[in-house]
Amino acid sequence: MALAWALPSSASPFISSSTLQTQKQSYNFASSRNSFQRFVTRSSFSDPSAGLLLAAKHAVDSYVKSGMVIGLGSGHASALAIQYLGQQLRVGAIKDVTGIPTCVGSASEAAKAGIPLEQYNDGYKIDLAFDDADTMEEETLAAIIGRRKLQGDDSIIQEKIILEAADKLILIIKEKQFKSSVDGSIPVLIKSVNWLETAEELDDLFLGDAEVWRRPAIGYAGPLGGDFPLVTKEGHNILDVIFTSPMESLVEVAKTLDQIDGVVEHGVIFRNPCTAIIASENGLQIVDNTIQMESSNL
Repeated sequence: MALAWALPSSASPFISSSTLQTQKQSYNFASSRNSFQRFVTRSSFSDPSAGLLLAAKHAVDSYVKSGMVIGLGSGHASALAIQYLGQQLRVGAIKDVTGIPTCVGSASEAAKAGIPLEQYNDGYKIDLAFDDADTMEEETLAAIIGRRKLQGDDSIIQEKIILEAADKLILIIKEKQFKSSVDGSIPVLIKSVNWLETAEELDDLFLGDAEVWRRPAIGYAGPLGGDFPLVTKEGHNILDVIFTSPMESLVEVAKTLDQIDGVVEHGVIFRNPCTAIIASENGLQIVDNTIQMESSNL
């Protein structure tokens, strides 16, 4: 059985009782391969954005401890979590935390919030990392990151290195992006030399299921990337492999991508342990894959 727990309303002191009315419900999610049990907090918010704010604050209140080294993710929820972490440091609720930013945006937010920062080096111990997920597969908690436009020196490679180096990973996602079957784009980093051969191999591999477009730096987006294709700081191109129908298994797609010559990295992350915080206007779902994945290895 997968680890599951309830989120009590007392864990959310930043939302007044007039805007939050809570009922706890237990749900079971089952498939042919895995099962998750989850406890759900059902709430009513006067502010429709409060669900994501609640998720960000829950990530800090429940998982961040004094003295930790924290990987600071990218995206709206991660920015809210960084801001709240800074508040908790200022009032002394948490002490001696060091942040490892995954991107330029998270570094900027952390600097404004007063969080001490260090750059990641190989072998650096990271206790916990949190990040936004673009979409997530319910059955496995496999997720996609990197769909957003890269800023400056942002790097999907660096972001994944930090997330995968952490002892524990927290992914925050909106309810509508938490799906039984995932579709849409997977960013795939490829070597710029002979990039077209890799693109054609990917196109043949997923023929009928996905389109393959090279990501542009500016201007026209299309199969060839327009006149100004994006080149990452590591010197790679990004192919957006756009699945026009739901994938049977995001994990299997990721394993296939790992085997293709010319593919350097991709935006699929599949971790154990991983906790998903799923936010909606009605509250949160908290799902952990640790026990389920350990059981599958027995």
